[in-house]
This record gives sequence, C-alpha cells and structure tokens, in this order.
Amino acid sequence: MDTLKIDQSFVREITSDPASAVIADAIIAMAQRLDLDVIAEGVGTLEQCRLLRESGCRHMQGYLFARPVPAEDLTKLLLTPRWL
Repeated sequence: MDTLKIDQSFVREITSDPASAVIADAIIAMAQRLDLDVIAEGVGTLEQCRLLRESGCRHMQGYLFARPVPAEDLTKLLLTPRWL
C-alpha cells in the first residue's frame, strides 16, 4: 500500500460539515506521517480543492477537473490546456 484515498462522502461535505473536514485532515496527516500519498475523490468545487490543498492533499480527482471520458479521448483531454 502506498496511497490512501479520501472517500467522496467526506469530500462532498468538507465545506459544510466540520466532522468531514476533520476526518479528511486526519487522513492527510496520517498519510504524511506514514510517507504515503493521499488522493481525494469526488472533488467538485474550487472550495473543496482549496481546503484539501491547504491540508496538504496534492492529488485529487473529480468533476472539477474533468468528466469521465472514453479511453480513446483521454489523450486529447490531457493535451488540452486547463484553467486549474
């Protein structure tokens, strides 16, 4: 195991539920202490992204970055300049 994933159920409520924010922070801190990567799933807003970055999360996935695409469209997506 080299990566911990923060479930989208915590990420979804991170800006409105203090308990979800504390759990996400704890997962990030634990991963850092264990020298593991951490990825947050279900990031859909800039505010969620900002809070996770401030806590030390460097890997995220979710609709904020891109919608799911077929494999054959992935190269085009990766070559398209993004605002984030």
